[in-house]
Amino acid sequence: MADRDYYEVLGVPRDASKEQIKEAYRKLAMQYHPDRNKSPDAEEKFKEISEAYAVLSDDEKRRQYDAFGRESIYQRYSPEDIFRGANFSDIFRDMGFGGFDDIFAQFFGGGARESRRRGEDLTYHLQLDLEDVVHETTKEIEVPRTEVCSTCDGTGAKPGTSPRTCSVCGGSGQVQKVQTTGFARLVRITDCGKCGGRGYVIENPCRDCRGSGTVQKTRRIRVVIPAGVDDGHTLRLKGEGNAGENGSPPGDLYIVVNMRPHRLFTRQNSDVFYETKIGIVEAALGAELKVPTLYGDVKLTIPPGTQPGTVFKIKGKGLPKPDGWGRGDQYVKVDVVVPKSLTNSQKELLRKFAEEDQRRNL
Repeated sequence: MADRDYYEVLGVPRDASKEQIKEAYRKLAMQYHPDRNKSPDAEEKFKEISEAYAVLSDDEKRRQYDAFGRESIYQRYSPEDIFRGANFSDIFRDMGFGGFDDIFAQFFGGGARESRRRGEDLTYHLQLDLEDVVHETTKEIEVPRTEVCSTCDGTGAKPGTSPRTCSVCGGSGQVQKVQTTGFARLVRITDCGKCGGRGYVIENPCRDCRGSGTVQKTRRIRVVIPAGVDDGHTLRLKGEGNAGENGSPPGDLYIVVNMRPHRLFTRQNSDVFYETKIGIVEAALGAELKVPTLYGDVKLTIPPGTQPGTVFKIKGKGLPKPDGWGRGDQYVKVDVVVPKSLTNSQKELLRKFAEEDQRRNL
């Protein structure tokens, strides 16, 4: 399928409802279904509209497609997983055709079995502090996952023996049931009951994996964390998920960044915020404060007459920007603390100050 927009393929607007998407697909499927349309390009066109429908009718896939495009769909899902979950069966039954398994087998043939046994994707939540993302850093994590059994090399069979091709399905993992009703010929493809869809039978299972071909292990994995990542940022480590079956590729590992609250700073994108307090004398006369940043303490000049709630900017003391162009800033909010109790001499000084200030303003 060319990199055509899924909405364009179905002829619907980007804000189309699920019902509009389903109806658009139904009309196009009637036009291009290979059982009705024998033109050379009908099957490819049918596959194209079916892929568009499978993605846009699934809320999660549609959100990902809208945000990151078609390439992200192929990065995250195997070809079979793209189609799985879409409600093809009802549509095909209404038109008098077979179900999803039938048309999928036409698209991908026996290869569909291997695609379905791709390893599962895993998700790991990584807790980080602001200091961890000031620079690019490497973290080592421990991930429980399934791996190919080293005893049998993933075959599931006891060393010295081999799996035997299933005598019922001939190794395809599938069996066909054909039913003719009127002018319609329905072909139902299901998993083979003898081998459970694997295409082979293990008569002497491996003692370590008990015939599954995979074992559970905890693997230490090094993860490179880009500078400046924020809460919710997701990193994809291709092939670091659960092992696939029978030589199929492993799944992927998704690292989700969770930022811990900081005792001093809050954050907004690449900018950092800090609050401090000064006395009324410092606010009135000015002062020089030592302010913490993610890069060490800096001196901040408070000019005379600073008002409560004034915010100062320290340029370049925020976090690295994700695009790699510079750093954010640090903002320092100053609150003026009014003393709750005064000595007699302090009160007298303040009275004199008030009297002089009043005379000056007359």
